[in-house]
Amino acid sequence: MPIPRSAPSRAELIDHLVRTRIAGDVATPRANNLAHYRKLANGDRHYWLGLELGDRWTDEQDVLAVMAERCGVVDDPDFRVGQDTIDPELTVGALDRMAAALRKAAEDRKRVLFATGHPGGLLDVHRATAAALRAAGCEIVEIPGGLTADEGYVFQFADVAMLERGATLWHTHSPAPMAAILDALEREGRPLPDLVVADHGWAGCAGQRGIDAVGYADCNDPALFLGEAEGTLAVVVPLDDHVTNPRFYDPMTAYLLDAAGLSDR
Repeated sequence: MPIPRSAPSRAELIDHLVRTRIAGDVATPRANNLAHYRKLANGDRHYWLGLELGDRWTDEQDVLAVMAERCGVVDDPDFRVGQDTIDPELTVGALDRMAAALRKAAEDRKRVLFATGHPGGLLDVHRATAAALRAAGCEIVEIPGGLTADEGYVFQFADVAMLERGATLWHTHSPAPMAAILDALEREGRPLPDLVVADHGWAGCAGQRGIDAVGYADCNDPALFLGEAEGTLAVVVPLDDHVTNPRFYDPMTAYLLDAAGLSDR
């Protein structure tokens, strides 16, 4: 199914996000969210998503407070069992901020790199955005060939960088694939991206390297929201990053591209 030609209104998109559980009462259990917040606060690098958080987030209650503010999870620390929430108003607000960054990228003909650690959910969101920016005159960064990371291959499909293992697109939180791309670009004397649009460790690594980065994150992946709070990432859109049907993201993508002035490209 192609991206809808007509973008939904803000109200229509909010209704759609809630109905499809991209936001609203999402599928992520509260206990899973709290466990991830605790592991991040305890220094487990797997949950830092490529960011260097130092000792600034060692209290899981501070992490919960940021997640309540920027993602819309329940702010009551005594709520420990059941389903958690993502505020659809925050999702759409972040999409508007991402759209402003994409509009600026198109106006300035920036070099943009797309990457995803969630190909089962977000690949086509990134693909459509990359195609719209390419049509607007941006350079979509072509990654160097032959890259490896985390016992897999880093490659590019439909203008989106991903990790592949055993002929399978891999779900990964690791920053290592993005580090491999950026290191290889530097070795080849090629310019780094002006903007990275990504998720998981791909976005975290880019932001930590000082590259303008925007991306998507689920309510059980707090690191990128902490990075946004600290200014390391420019925009993080809260959403369930793997709902039951990837086509459910199409109206969201249409809204994003329309808000960025890219829907007619």
